[in-house]
Amino acid sequence: MIIRIMGEGQYDVANVDQELLQKYDNQVEHAVESGDEEEAKSALNALHDYVISHGTPVSDDYLGSSDVVVPFVDATLTEIAELPTGEGFIPDPA
Repeated sequence: MIIRIMGEGQYDVANVDQELLQKYDNQVEHAVESGDEEEAKSALNALHDYVISHGTPVSDDYLGSSDVVVPFVDATLTEIAELPTGEGFIPDPA
């Protein structure tokens, strides 16, 4: 799975702990649903840090699309809420 972090680039997260990645995503989703901007920013920062530190940067010459788009780390609650699919940013595993 390729995750694009707006303003930073794309990361391949195929080899990361998918349950932990989903946990971070669920935290963002919960914070957005509850309308808590501080919690949403904190959760988004945790998701961002996990993707950056555990994902593999995708080459600049990669022409494929991203599977998931995550807003930039300083996004407002409104900006964060515009991107999730109803399952957070990352679709829940089947």
